[in-house]
Amino acid sequence: MQLKLRWSTVLLLLCFHISVSVSAQSTAAKRIVSLNGTVTEILCDLGFQQQIVGVDVTSTWPAAMDKVPKVGHNRNITAEPVLALQPDMIISTTNFLSPAVLSQFENVGIKHLIVEQEYSVAGTKKLITQIAAALKVADKGAQLCKQLDQQQAALKIVPQNKKVLFIYARGAGTMMVAGEATPMDKMIALAGAKNAANGFNDFKPLTAEALVAANPDVILLFDTGLQSLGGVDGLLKVPGVAQTSAGKNKKVIVMDGQLLTGFSPRVITAVKELSQKISG
Repeated sequence: MQLKLRWSTVLLLLCFHISVSVSAQSTAAKRIVSLNGTVTEILCDLGFQQQIVGVDVTSTWPAAMDKVPKVGHNRNITAEPVLALQPDMIISTTNFLSPAVLSQFENVGIKHLIVEQEYSVAGTKKLITQIAAALKVADKGAQLCKQLDQQQAALKIVPQNKKVLFIYARGAGTMMVAGEATPMDKMIALAGAKNAANGFNDFKPLTAEALVAANPDVILLFDTGLQSLGGVDGLLKVPGVAQTSAGKNKKVIVMDGQLLTGFSPRVITAVKELSQKISG
């Protein structure tokens, strides 16, 4: 009888230990603030959507994020609105968060994960793996990476001899073109086309002379960017656009900004969509 009691006690304690361990793992972070749209997508895919209490404005996917409090744009985040949400975990990328803001997070002792984002499929998988490990769901991260591998293996991209120019627009007064080493440049290459803007990194102001010289076959914009110009007709009024092959043929395509440049778990979907729009 005593032996049975001892075994019962052991089993009870074992079950209690397992329950506590699982609970501790699943609630490792109860209040997460994400300061990057791609990080937000990864968190949701890993099963942490309900724990997200704040996001930056680039966090537009999934649609449920529209209802989550916004703490600003990831390019100019300040600590106060983030800390006001009382997070126990802050996740961001090194691309935008300033050292001063990071220092404030460190001073108040809040857990934070700041990861470097690489604009490639391999970079996406690395980001998933790092976030999953930090949140103690490595198995879910591995499964998500496996799905990406399967999608990439099924993707068939035919090289296209077309020059694509990405224009970042916020009305006719704010127009920039994306050069090399930008997410747009990487995406255009993955889609099998060529970036019409080369010879420089990052972004440069759009000029009529440079536009005519680049002579793109396709002009690519965010959907919100084209809207800010008044649609295709408004874009064609921008000096130099009508003189390009893209302008003459009205070959203008748009994509959702986060999908196109996020290199999120939807990266293969983005590549496929862009390739189809370029060739269409």
